[in-house]
Amino acid sequence: MKTIFSLLLIFAMMQETSAQNTTYAEKLGYPAGKKVIIMHVDDAGMSYDSNEGSLKAIRDGVATSVSVMMPCGWVPGFVHYLKQYPDIDAGLHLTLTSEWKEYRWGPLAGKPAVKGLVDAEGAMWPSVADVVKHATADEVEIEIRAQLERARTMGFEPTHLDSHMGTLFATPAFIERYIKVGMQEKIPVMLPGGHNTAVRVDENMSDDMYAMTQTIGKQLWNAGLPVLDDLHNTSYGWKLPEGTKATKENLQSFKTQKYIEGLRDLKPGLTMVIMHCTDPTEIFPIISGSTQTREGDLLAMLDPKLKAYIEKEGIILTTWREAMQRRGKVK
Repeated sequence: MKTIFSLLLIFAMMQETSAQNTTYAEKLGYPAGKKVIIMHVDDAGMSYDSNEGSLKAIRDGVATSVSVMMPCGWVPGFVHYLKQYPDIDAGLHLTLTSEWKEYRWGPLAGKPAVKGLVDAEGAMWPSVADVVKHATADEVEIEIRAQLERARTMGFEPTHLDSHMGTLFATPAFIERYIKVGMQEKIPVMLPGGHNTAVRVDENMSDDMYAMTQTIGKQLWNAGLPVLDDLHNTSYGWKLPEGTKATKENLQSFKTQKYIEGLRDLKPGLTMVIMHCTDPTEIFPIISGSTQTREGDLLAMLDPKLKAYIEKEGIILTTWREAMQRRGKVK
């Protein structure tokens, strides 16, 4: 009798471990053991050059998703394009900072409603630390909803929500308001709630933070939303080796290889890979010193070598829209 009980206990523990090891990608109906990737472009709407780069990466390259910075000046141009091509997977890049010196934007909710989000120039604060220091969670939620409202006013229903510069992950109170809006509005939220293998290393995630992501992942799933197994967010820091000339050919070769290495090292599951694709004119370097890395991202997305690697490895490319559609079919 004791032996039978022991066997049953072992079986139950094995079942529990198996359930814990089931990725959210598998729960969404993707094949077990597969890498399922959302190749995601940030910062659409930020500038004309950002719009052009984002669209080329999706239209002509392997990028599959994009998000829009609603307070920025080139939002109308991008949203007008989206309305012509509604199949593009586009979300909101919820924006609470304005980090450039010569080109800035303010909150859509207006200064009287969100004074803590506004600096001495009347724009949003330039850093995440400034937002944490000055803004309340109530103000953050007000601005999130204002950005969503502008999108809907323009006839743009976002496929997901994510966070510019990671500001919404800076405090538990900000995270709470971020996921609250997503769950209430039934919009998928970018938050890695699975095994988090890459992001734990990339962000030096503490055990407490990891435990929080697991709890929030379950909350999002139980609210009927898809959940990421992992997040890859290191491409912005990839710089050409010292002494390498910044030609288009060198940028493309370098960034393509870095993306191949990044995809190779990912574990199975649903992962969002973040990039910033820009097709720079002579104006963009005046806005930002990030021209090289952003142009490199675009060139990598257009590189046939990257597409060939993805196909050879059997990597599944997907979108937030498809993930949400699949979630709707899961009981």
